[in-house]
Amino acid sequence: MRLQSSADRIRLNVPNGSRVAFVSGNFNILHPGHLRLLRFASDLADVLVVGLNPDGTSGVTVPGEMRIESILALSFVQNAVLLSESPTQFISRLKPDFVVKGKEFEQLNNPEAKAVVGYGGKLIFSSGEMRFASMELLQKEYTDTVFSTIHKPPNFHARHRFEMADLHRLLGDFEKVRVTVIGDIIIDDYITCEPLGMSQEDPTIVVTPLETKTFVGGAGVVAAHARNLGAQTRFFSVFGADDAADYACAALKDMNVEVHAFRDETRPTTRKQRYRAHNKTLLRVNHLRQHAVSAEISDTMLDQLTAVLNDTDLIMFSDFNYGCLPQRFVDQVTKLARERGIPMTADSQASSQMSDISRFRGMALVTPTEREARLALHDSNSGLAFLAQDLHEKAMAESVIITLGGEGMLILGRGEDGQPLTDRLPAMNKAPKDVAGAGDSLFTAASIALCTGADIWRSAYLGGIAAACQISRVGNSPLKASDILIELDQPDIE
Repeated sequence: MRLQSSADRIRLNVPNGSRVAFVSGNFNILHPGHLRLLRFASDLADVLVVGLNPDGTSGVTVPGEMRIESILALSFVQNAVLLSESPTQFISRLKPDFVVKGKEFEQLNNPEAKAVVGYGGKLIFSSGEMRFASMELLQKEYTDTVFSTIHKPPNFHARHRFEMADLHRLLGDFEKVRVTVIGDIIIDDYITCEPLGMSQEDPTIVVTPLETKTFVGGAGVVAAHARNLGAQTRFFSVFGADDAADYACAALKDMNVEVHAFRDETRPTTRKQRYRAHNKTLLRVNHLRQHAVSAEISDTMLDQLTAVLNDTDLIMFSDFNYGCLPQRFVDQVTKLARERGIPMTADSQASSQMSDISRFRGMALVTPTEREARLALHDSNSGLAFLAQDLHEKAMAESVIITLGGEGMLILGRGEDGQPLTDRLPAMNKAPKDVAGAGDSLFTAASIALCTGADIWRSAYLGGIAAACQISRVGNSPLKASDILIELDQPDIE
């Protein structure tokens, strides 16, 4: 928790040119009216300061420290202070640009009005807008895993002779694995909007942005997943020379991911903005360049990667086809890994761009979508089992998982007799909130599971649970090992 600050200290730390808004009150338990008022105040200024009446004030029923903690949990509040003087005295020293009070105070005596007018500030009366009452619910959409929508099919693990206790132990072994993730960094912005309707001038959908949440995406979230699940993780990627790159590096380091960032001034850090309303994505805007990185950058990246290979148990290629992984570099890395006996896995995405998963040869696992597999094989007609077998042969992949969206996945591995075997695993979450992170979470969990010595059936099942947990939330927050463990303990559904 941030330390309480005096008015003088707060003012001293406000950047030059920034506007300050101030709201005061008891704030025993935050309710929708509080949220509307505070959000309205935050939209007026760059810094929102909330003053809480001290313990013992009439109407105060919750201890000050608890009230401050509750207020500071709101992302749009920068400072909260337990007042040791009257709000008017505090305002006189802080000199906020705006003092905001509820609309119900407008016709009453307001003692702070004289002080505010004296230094040139504004006293504003507003109770905010109704739409902000749902902001706390939106926060839960980003953070809370909904287990009630996840159903584990019991017949799959019965067929392949394992129990949930085996997966418990398997997940516990993740902390022994040293992972190196290589691939394209992406910044994901989720912009929650209120839909206002159709424009009267032209057939255009009109929305008002309410809140923006920013996540590390692309190969970056694969590295974050791996670290959050317990593996020691390094991340190699090419970043732009911009603020987005600084944000991504700082966020990953905060997650204890070892970042090897290579700057390329010819490209911005890839950024994707998703405009969402009522739990649906209305529009995605991509800011990117797709040309391959220079040989100089690739060679520098290869040199640093070579230096850490002796401390690597698994290499994961997370390819979004934005130029970070040119073929020459991939071939050099795979040659070095084979010489050292390091297993490799690969995922190559083709949502709005072309890809070829078969260019990653000799992988322990590849995890394309059906579309990506068909693109690699130039095959639009064969059945899924034949498709998986052909990809297995072309890419010389040990195991193949073809993801099928809401229909689950098809897995190609080996049976107990050592012969190729395919099986289907249905999707475990039938009511996803955001499917964008499903593939990355499955790829991460299944890859690390294989590295611990698990077979493809256990690895795919654990990956399926990871994906089910991930898509029960909105946005690209890293997986929690605790969520997977909780889900493993939930009863099977026939």
